[in-house]
Amino acid sequence: MDESQILRYFTYAHLPEGTLRETSAKFAALAHDVDQSLPSGAEKSTALRKLLEGKDAAVRAALG
Repeated sequence: MDESQILRYFTYAHLPEGTLRETSAKFAALAHDVDQSLPSGAEKSTALRKLLEGKDAAVRAALG
């Protein structure tokens, strides 16, 4: 998957306002920063994939 394509999984507008959306938004901001500030390559792709895993876990935790 192209590095920029993974960013579509960081959307959060569909989440209800509150903790879920706020949690996801923080990860989205970091993902976009990583995408813009780091050079393309395997390590950037790995960083974005792992950030997505972290975001998913954090949002699940926020469901609490």
